[in-house]
Amino acid sequence: MSKGARDMYLQNENLIWVGSSDKKAVIVPRMANRHGIISGATGTGKTVTLQTMAETFSQAGVPCFMADMKGDLSGVSQGCPVRFYDVYGEQGHPMRATVSQMGPQLLARLLGLNDTQDGVLNIVFRIADEKGLLIIDIKDLRAALDYVARNSRQYTSRYGNIAQQTIGAIQRSLLQLENQGADRFFGEPAFDIDDLMATVTDGHTAQKRGMLSVLAADKLMLQPKLYSTFLLWLLSELYSNLPEVGDQPMPRLVFFFDEAHMLFDGTSKALLDKIEQVVRLIRSKGVGIFFVTQNPADIPDTILGQLGNRVQHALRAYTPKD
Repeated sequence: MSKGARDMYLQNENLIWVGSSDKKAVIVPRMANRHGIISGATGTGKTVTLQTMAETFSQAGVPCFMADMKGDLSGVSQGCPVRFYDVYGEQGHPMRATVSQMGPQLLARLLGLNDTQDGVLNIVFRIADEKGLLIIDIKDLRAALDYVARNSRQYTSRYGNIAQQTIGAIQRSLLQLENQGADRFFGEPAFDIDDLMATVTDGHTAQKRGMLSVLAADKLMLQPKLYSTFLLWLLSELYSNLPEVGDQPMPRLVFFFDEAHMLFDGTSKALLDKIEQVVRLIRSKGVGIFFVTQNPADIPDTILGQLGNRVQHALRAYTPKD
C-alpha cells in the first residue's frame, strides 16, 4: 500500500498502522495506551515496526519518544516533526537531570551499590532534604558525602551507623561514573518533561502532528545501566508530573523502550516493584509504553501480563524454554 493510500485508510478508519502482509495490522487508538511489546530476533524487522508505528502515531497527533540505538531512525524526520536529543549533548539537544531529581533509588542502581551503600546514600539524600539543599550534579553529591562523613557521629543515633569505608566506596563508584562520561547527564538546566508532549500544526494540511523525540543512544547503549536507568527516570518523571486523564480516544504520549532487557538486568526486587507500579498506573496518565526486545522472555511475567498489544516477529528458538 502506498503512503498516500495508507494515510487515507488510517484517516477514514481512525486506526494506528502497524504493518501488513496479506492482511492489514492495525491498533485501535483508544487501546494504544494498554501498553505493548514488539519482539523478534535480530534482523526480523523490529525497528521497521517501531518506525512505522511512530510515524503513524505522529500523523494522528500523538507525540512519541524513542531511542535510536543504531542511528537508523533519523529517517522519520522526512515525514514527521522530529526533535533529536543526546544525553552527552553531541548529536542533539542535551537531556539533563539533577541528582536530586534522579533520587537515591535510581542513583544506587546506576552506581551498582550494595544494600549497605544504598542505605547510606539514602541517609545523605535525607540530610540534604532536611537542610533544604538541592544536589545538582556529582560535585554537589561529593560535597554532601564529604559533609556526612565528617559529621557521621551527629547522625548515627538518628539514622544508624555511617561507616567511612562505605562513604569511600560510594565515592569510588562516582569516580567510575565520571570516567564513563555519565557525569555530563547531571546538571542544569534540567530537562522539562513537557517537551515530550509537544505537537505542531502541519502547514500544508493544518492537521496536528505529534512531535517525535528521538534520543541518540549509539554511545549511551555502551553503558547499559545508564541507558536503562535514564529511561526509567523519564518514565518516573512522566508518572509523577502528568495529571490523571483516564481513558482517552488516543494516548497523550507513546513511549518506545528499545533493548528493554537492559531495564531488568541486575534490577533489585524493590526497583522491579517500582517499575511494575509505574507500568500499571501510567496508563491513567494517558501514556502508552511499548517494550522492544528480542524475546518476550526478557520481560518479567508480572509486567508481560500487562502488555495487551503484541507484535511478534520471527523468534529463533534453540532451547526448550524458547
